[in-house]
Amino acid sequence: MAPSWRRGAEKERRVARPLPLWTPPRVFCMLSSMRKIFHFDSPREKYYCDAAVVWCFDNRFDLGFRKFLKRAGVFNCDSIRVAGGAKCLASPEHETERAFVLDQIRKSMRLHGTGRVVLMLHTDCGAHGGLTAFHNDPHAEAEHLAREMALAADSLRAAIPGIKVEGYLVDFEGVWDVELPAD
Repeated sequence: MAPSWRRGAEKERRVARPLPLWTPPRVFCMLSSMRKIFHFDSPREKYYCDAAVVWCFDNRFDLGFRKFLKRAGVFNCDSIRVAGGAKCLASPEHETERAFVLDQIRKSMRLHGTGRVVLMLHTDCGAHGGLTAFHNDPHAEAEHLAREMALAADSLRAAIPGIKVEGYLVDFEGVWDVELPAD
């Protein structure tokens, strides 16, 4: 008799649904060091991106920014999440940070047809020192982040000419469009 976790998986597969024309071999089933613990079906077709999104990994802004992206027409994105988001293009601590993000954007372009990059910065970001780095002055922080966004856009356009760039500042109340210098 199969172990209990396999019996559950077998029951799951017995649900009536159309079978694909081609089923890939289940290589992982042969490895004794692995067992399937969660099942899902994911599309196998190549997808195209609406944008590569460079944003901070601070999860406080995740839900709101994702909702905004959908409203802005970004349904499929290649998400590039790094501490500070667009800061790595404007004022990286190490030049390798900028090189890494530029490489990820180029891969998104090559693999998923991306022609648009969305840059995100947010208030109270630890990578910028938080609000305390601006003496708790939100206006001074916003001015700094707008300058950083312009530097990030310039850096990106210099490295990848012709790419469409948008910049957004996210705070605890919403998303703000940052006016970027023209190409």
